[in-house]
Amino acid sequence: MSTSTSPLALPFPSLPAIPGVSLRVARARYKNWDRCDLTFVTLDEGTSVAGVLTTSKCPSPEVEWCRKALPLGTARALVVNAGNSNAFTGNRGRAAVEAIAARTAQHLGCEPSDIFVASTGVIGVPLPIDKAEAGLDAAYTAEPCAWEDAAATIMTTDTFAKGAMTTAVVDGRTVTLAGIIKGSGMIAPDMATMLGFIFTDAAVDAMFLQRVLSEANGTSFSCITVDGDTSTSDTVLAFATGKAGNMPLANDDDAGADAFRAALADLCRKLALLVVRDGEGAQKLIEITVEGAESDRSAHRIAMSIANSPLVKTAIAGEDANWGRVVMAVGKAGEPAERDKLAIRFGATQVAQGGLAVEGYDEAPVAAHLKGQEIEIGVNLGLGEGRATVWTCDLTHGYISINADYRS
Repeated sequence: MSTSTSPLALPFPSLPAIPGVSLRVARARYKNWDRCDLTFVTLDEGTSVAGVLTTSKCPSPEVEWCRKALPLGTARALVVNAGNSNAFTGNRGRAAVEAIAARTAQHLGCEPSDIFVASTGVIGVPLPIDKAEAGLDAAYTAEPCAWEDAAATIMTTDTFAKGAMTTAVVDGRTVTLAGIIKGSGMIAPDMATMLGFIFTDAAVDAMFLQRVLSEANGTSFSCITVDGDTSTSDTVLAFATGKAGNMPLANDDDAGADAFRAALADLCRKLALLVVRDGEGAQKLIEITVEGAESDRSAHRIAMSIANSPLVKTAIAGEDANWGRVVMAVGKAGEPAERDKLAIRFGATQVAQGGLAVEGYDEAPVAAHLKGQEIEIGVNLGLGEGRATVWTCDLTHGYISINADYRS
């Protein structure tokens, strides 16, 4: 965890308690640090669950465990370990996850499959079962904690705790959605090392919750990148306790289904942007919008090509409106594009159009825009109706410094 807070950090918001959710933290001492590093969340009986997980072909045992448990649709607890990702650890890693789930299930009197586990940190070091069990024992007897404590405990290289909330009216009742997230580096789409946990008191059928979470992921967590690297451990889980008393949401025709879908999408976007704001070494938040593509999918791929370009990201770090690098990133994306129809803007200023620079465009507003902390790049391909927006950050010396000595 860095000692220097990101200049893009936002203060932790006031999040309300979610009925049916109890948060606790403890010190498992996975690393030689003086902080809590195990988060233990208990969930009342009747809680439904959904999740989206990394697409990495080298997933952690925790990801495999969650993937197997999610189709069952029920949850009683969440355990999150920070400082050790337990990824690429073979049978020892799997044994650690099984031990955590079994010990927690025994404590709660439920099935191990009702326990969800996530870990984040260094790859290749088996999670010490003795430390995990000692941390769990401490968590069982700890006093409930605040959202911000839980958000801080799941951090690794993050520089600030991240949380957000929203509400929706469902079946005539106001339901609350709150979430915490961690992530700073190894962030790329198809999840993004990102762990996110969403809790709501709404009653939602697990299959419907899975559908709307997957939809929300498509316009949030899968639209962010810090460095183009997809983690072995990326996990976002949503838990619905049903304590709000609404008629359970099971399909699109249910009262409040659209409102809940919109609220969840809004919450996921808020959480995703917090991760980009804490990108390792980040000084600027960059929003990239691609329009006029042949399809939304094509627009997304082009936008991510721009967002993942080290040349684009370093130009923004240097406050240089080098739109030629944007042209490069569009051209290499492998998607339909026509040079002589391409248009590019920085902020509100059009800098290139019709395949060449806009003659005599005023550089002053562009320079002023690039000196700010929130940068907009717009691209219009002039080919169709496809559109996508993604978010990234600049690439600075800070990113190198953090990752050059990550294990030390």
